[in-house]
Amino acid sequence: MLTLHGSSHSNYYNKVKLALLEKGVPFTEAHADTHSTDEAILSASPLGKIPFITTNQGVRLCESQPILEWIEATWPQPALLPADTLAAAKVRELTTFIDWHLEIVARQLYGPAFFGGAPLSEANAARIRTQLEANIAGFKRLAKFAPFVAGGSFTQADCAAFNHLPLVAMATRAIYGEDLLQAGGVDHKAYTKFIAERPAAQKVVADRKAAQAKL
Repeated sequence: MLTLHGSSHSNYYNKVKLALLEKGVPFTEAHADTHSTDEAILSASPLGKIPFITTNQGVRLCESQPILEWIEATWPQPALLPADTLAAAKVRELTTFIDWHLEIVARQLYGPAFFGGAPLSEANAARIRTQLEANIAGFKRLAKFAPFVAGGSFTQADCAAFNHLPLVAMATRAIYGEDLLQAGGVDHKAYTKFIAERPAAQKVVADRKAAQAKL
């Protein structure tokens, strides 16, 4: 059986987990700490990042987006990408934008925002804010919210957006005293509430809260 390695604390782990649950793919979960120096983990994920998976054939695969692509090819129904190749490329474009131009940029704030890290310098905080504001404006041009982030159906982009957007909002609120997504005209709260009505999303949230409660 497929095994998903990582932790329910991780938004990228939950991005993959949500896709598996939406598709009804049987899988087990195995805890792995991020940035582990364990050679067994590094052999599967060379930078020690989570998530990674062990496939039914025993092959290991890391990085959330290649994992989602493999899942889609292996279990094509229910589809998380449109059948039309250009429409599918647009979903991939939006997913990449959410991962790399929103979450990864906002991740620079997570240390002081969530984990008691040293405060950012004024210049660094201003640089990150400028970049995020520009990227949020770009995201707003791509996102549909009609009602799903890429349009009329649940896709891989929702697996990213549902797990990333709340973190971007919370981190910017903690550092800047303002939710930069909301300030940029992105109504992520209504969207997140809508996706949270799905059983798969409820499972992801419940497991994340249970993991947090153990800390």
